[in-house]
Amino acid sequence: MPRRYVSQFGERETIDEVFLASEKQLRTNRNGNLYLQVRLSDRTGSMTAMMWNASDNQYGAFNNGDYLRVQGTTQFYNGGLQLILQRFETVEAKSVDEADFVTLAASDVDVLANRLQQLLRGLQNEHLRNLAECFLMDESFMQKFTAAPAGVKNHHAYKGGLLHHVVSLMELCAIVAPRYPDVDPDLLLSGAFLHDMGKIDELTYERELGYSDEGQLIGHVVIAVGLLNEKVKESQKLSGEEFPRELLLRLQHMIVSHHGEYQYGSPKLPMTLEAVALHYLDNLDAKLYSLGQLIRDDVNADSSWTPFQQNLQRKLFKGGVR
Repeated sequence: MPRRYVSQFGERETIDEVFLASEKQLRTNRNGNLYLQVRLSDRTGSMTAMMWNASDNQYGAFNNGDYLRVQGTTQFYNGGLQLILQRFETVEAKSVDEADFVTLAASDVDVLANRLQQLLRGLQNEHLRNLAECFLMDESFMQKFTAAPAGVKNHHAYKGGLLHHVVSLMELCAIVAPRYPDVDPDLLLSGAFLHDMGKIDELTYERELGYSDEGQLIGHVVIAVGLLNEKVKESQKLSGEEFPRELLLRLQHMIVSHHGEYQYGSPKLPMTLEAVALHYLDNLDAKLYSLGQLIRDDVNADSSWTPFQQNLQRKLFKGGVR
């Protein structure tokens, strides 16, 4: 019998499938009874699962990142799909087809990685091209860069999501920069490549997505500046030339200002044309992906509108989005 995915489920369906478990919690309801809550996901999406009258033993029976075979019944709650669990058991990873749980196939990652190389090796500025080459030649860095997500819950929150986001953003920059002669296209493209690279160490993504100790204590902005400074030293050895100080400052500024606003965790506001452009284009790519995913994940197939989104203070029209 072929596998069924989260995106195919409707209300009041009996489910017996394997999912990847994350965000498990043992909670107490208003009557003081324990219940288990866990996020179940596959390559098409995720849903919350609830087991009422759960025990400490059931909570301890699996870890985040384990595969679970679950049995239960679906229902709609607050406009979303959730699963009421009757029973579950852990499944060994070797017995699972990991392709069922990967948003980007290995072939997709290869295509994106090749496009990243093309864009970076096409830079006209010799200093920026040499710097990019130092990153591309670092196998450990590239292995993490092509595997990391761009987020844990928000945009591009899946393995390979960082690469997907960065290449998409670089393509945007390559289109926009020629429209504005005062914007340095190579600098903007380089900033797009560098701005989120600290997420390779900020996040954990071997199985479940989460934050590393380094990510919790320092964050990806600080990590990225450190990585940049290390590679600048390598590029100077590679080329035998000093890396221009102002060029380095502009790259550092793009990293520390790309969130755009102090309230969003930006240490500095964008103060160069390239930094301003990077902030808005980065936000555009992240927002459009996230909103599109929200529409695609909506289980209310009989409605042209999503439920009201509290964080957006609006509904979204679903016409035409697939």
